Amino acid sequence: MKTEANARKASNAPFYRGVVERIAALEDGNILRVAFFALLAGTASVLYVDFRELTANEGAALSMPQRPILPPFDPEGPADGATPQITTSPDLLEQPLEIALSPGGELKLTGSIDPGSAERFRAEIEARGEYVQTVVLDSPGGSVVDALAIGSLIHDKGLATKVAAGSLCASSCPIIFASGATRIASPEAAIGVHQIYAAALTGGTGDALRVAGTAMSGAQTTTAEIITHLTRTGVDPAMWLHALQTPPDRLYYFSPEEMTELKLATELAE
Repeated sequence: MKTEANARKASNAPFYRGVVERIAALEDGNILRVAFFALLAGTASVLYVDFRELTANEGAALSMPQRPILPPFDPEGPADGATPQITTSPDLLEQPLEIALSPGGELKLTGSIDPGSAERFRAEIEARGEYVQTVVLDSPGGSVVDALAIGSLIHDKGLATKVAAGSLCASSCPIIFASGATRIASPEAAIGVHQIYAAALTGGTGDALRVAGTAMSGAQTTTAEIITHLTRTGVDPAMWLHALQTPPDRLYYFSPEEMTELKLATELAE
């Protein structure tokens, strides 16, 4: 029989002792269920904290403005493939793609391939396509989706493509260059590739976080589309192996000999 002192002592017992007593009163199966759900709740809380930290870090990174990638020459590339001399102003290359018709039937595409470039290019071809013979490229690349669309239209129209001495055609730009019926490259042109990445797939940073979970699948699908396109235009798909092997912060520049061997260029001319 409990005395008054014992009752006071029991009421002042540590909280954990009461919890232990309640657990001890449970059947074995109930104990396992309680332990399981406690473990599940703890795991969920840890995952939630990790997710918040991850998305916060990614959000901060994605909020930074995306600049065209103008990385250095990849030392793993061809021995004579050191960075070619690029004479175009970096400020001009960083601007959204400018499309301008010049004398001699040359349609010049200068600047970064921003989202909507393909629609602007299509509108220009529909308006003045009868005057266009050659698409002249000077671009650090950008949206892969727009590059593929521009390239498909060039191929369908049977237009030539050209990269002049001192000009740059990098990242997704070589997809456009590879689309010409005739592909003219100066031995002094800077034509290079690297791996595609999420922002390039979507054409901007706003959707990059949304597609982060499916970036691998998207990259594989886009790579298949690029290889299919290269095969259709007569370029050796092995060209894109150099892109797959080169990190996004580097560039693999093609030597004149490689451009000829891979059928990337059908003509080397100044």
